[in-house]
Amino acid sequence: MSDTEKTTKIETTSDEPKQVETVILPDEHLEYLTADSELTEDLPDDTESIDLIQLKIRSLEDLNLLRFKHLKNLCLRQNLIQSISELEVLPVETMTDIDLYDNRIKHISSNVNKLINLTSLDLSFNNIKHIKNIDKLTKLENLYFVQNKISKIENLNTLTELKNLELGGNNIQSIDEDSFKNLNKIEEIWLGKNAIPRLINLHHLSSLKILSIQGNRLKKIEGLDQLLNLEELYISNNHVSKIENLEKNTKLKILDITSNKITKIENLGHLKDLTDIWASFNQIDQRFEEIGDELKNCTKLDTIYLEGNPIQKNNETAYRRKLIMNLPKSLEKIDATYVRG
Repeated sequence: MSDTEKTTKIETTSDEPKQVETVILPDEHLEYLTADSELTEDLPDDTESIDLIQLKIRSLEDLNLLRFKHLKNLCLRQNLIQSISELEVLPVETMTDIDLYDNRIKHISSNVNKLINLTSLDLSFNNIKHIKNIDKLTKLENLYFVQNKISKIENLNTLTELKNLELGGNNIQSIDEDSFKNLNKIEEIWLGKNAIPRLINLHHLSSLKILSIQGNRLKKIEGLDQLLNLEELYISNNHVSKIENLEKNTKLKILDITSNKITKIENLGHLKDLTDIWASFNQIDQRFEEIGDELKNCTKLDTIYLEGNPIQKNNETAYRRKLIMNLPKSLEKIDATYVRG
C-alpha cells in the first residue's frame, strides 16, 4: 500500500446515499474525514430548520452547528449520538425545538440549560436515567422522555409553561408529592408502561385534560377529585376491579379501562359528556338492562367496547341487539363495528 491511499464506500440510508471517505496517511499524519462533517456543508448560514434523520451521525461537533445563527428547529432523529454537550453552540435567542429521538444519549448535559427559549424538547428512546439540567428551560411546552431508564419524576417544578409531558416506557415506581408541583398549565401526561402502584399526588394538575397511565400496577381509581378539567382517562392493563371515584370528573369524555378486573359498568351515570367507554377484556357479567339504566343519562355516548367479557361471550347472538335496545340512541359503534353498518 502506498503512503497515501483513498478508499470510498457508499452507505445506503432511508433518505439518500451517504458517501463515507477515508484518507489513509502515514501513521504520524493519520486523519479521518467523516461524512458527518459534509451533511451541513451546503446549507446556507441563515438556515432556520435542520432535519438529519437516520444518517448514523455520531458527533454533533462535526455538524458545525455554530455557523447557523438563525436556527430554530434541529431534528436529529434515529442517529448514534451519545453526547449533547455541543448543543451549547446553538443560538439561544432563536432555538425553540430540539428533537433527538432514538439516539444513544445517557446524560442530559448542563449545556442544554442554556437554551432558555426552547418550547419543545424530545429525548425519547435514549438511555437517560435522570431528569436534570432542564430547570432553566422555563418556556418549555412539550417535553418527551418516552422509553428511557428514568425511575423518578423530578426537577420539573420550574417548567410552569409545560402543557404536554410524556414519560411512558420508563422505570417510574411512584408519583411523589413534588413530582408535578407548579405544573398548573399542563394538559396532557402520558405515563404508560411504568410500575406505578397508586394514583396519588395529582392535585397540582388543575388544567389536566388527558391522563394516560396504562400498563402500570394500579389497583384502584383514586386521587382524581381535583382534576376538574379531565376529559380523557386511560388506565387499561392494570389491576383495577371497580369503576369509582369519578364524581368530580364531570367533563370526562373517554374512559379506557380495557384489560382490568372490572365486574360492573357503574358510577358513570353522572358523566353526561361521556362519548367513549372502552371496557373490553374485563369480567363484566351483568344484565343489559342494568347497564342501560346506568348509562341512560349519558346521551352523548357514541362508542362502547365490551368484547372479551362474559356479557359478550355468553350472549354472542343477542349481544349487539340488546346493547342497541338498552343504550342511548346516540350509540354508533359497538366493539369497532358501527351499529347501523
